[in-house]
Amino acid sequence: MTNNTSTDGTSIAPVAIGDYLCGPGQPLLLIAGPCVLQSRELAFEISETLAKINERPDVQVVFKASFDKANRTSLSAKRGPGIEAGLRLLEAVAADSGMPVTTDIHLPEQAAPVAEVCDLLQIPAFLARQTDLLVAASGTGRPVNVKKGQFMSPSDMRYVVDKVRGSQPDADREAGKANVMACERGTFFGYGRLVNDMQSLPIMRNLGVPVVFDATHSVQQPGGLGGATGGNREMVEPLARAAVAIGCDALFFETHPDPATSPSDGANMIPLDEFPAAIERLLRLRETIESLDD
Repeated sequence: MTNNTSTDGTSIAPVAIGDYLCGPGQPLLLIAGPCVLQSRELAFEISETLAKINERPDVQVVFKASFDKANRTSLSAKRGPGIEAGLRLLEAVAADSGMPVTTDIHLPEQAAPVAEVCDLLQIPAFLARQTDLLVAASGTGRPVNVKKGQFMSPSDMRYVVDKVRGSQPDADREAGKANVMACERGTFFGYGRLVNDMQSLPIMRNLGVPVVFDATHSVQQPGGLGGATGGNREMVEPLARAAVAIGCDALFFETHPDPATSPSDGANMIPLDEFPAAIERLLRLRETIESLDD
């Protein structure tokens, strides 16, 4: 899946994210960062590590963090600094690191202000079918990364892709500018369990879009004790390896210097000091896979 077409021959146009291109024939796109913004110091510590990874020619890094985790399990769970403070911090990270930034939006009215700061807008999995949200995100002219709902089949993402493409600015559509990526993050399987069907990646790529594999959210264990979602970080890299082997255009990770202190998704995260080595192994695997197509 490193060529310019999908498994069924559908052409895939790369998606422009700032100065990057995500898609076939391009360096691996890496979307990474803490789950939620906590402090300026933490955001800069993580972005510094990511910026060093971004110096490699075979990878392109986008810094990701949420200003609001609006879909928390518990009413009392910490949600983040909010949109105004969060966007100022993301703006500072982008200026300091030189990397594009992305964040989730949960409401249509958040799309325009977020697009002023972020080079990529992300739609959470639980909101993947929300038409007004998708239309608002696409209408900003920014590319949109839509996470496949845990309750959806990969083929159902065609309707999501149609909504985004159908509402992009006329000038972008006429110019053939691609503006949507589809992200796999696991599917509900019974209670407290997500599974990954790696067929989802080529199926969604057959929609003519670059595909992203969210390795950390794929190991979530929903419905944990005390109203907190659990996870199994030991399976993050094995799943990411499988995604690279079958073919993906981008990988999504959450990382933190001390995952146990993260207010969200700590059980899924790769510790920051282990992250560069994990990416090195995945890039070596990708190089091997691509060599088989030569």
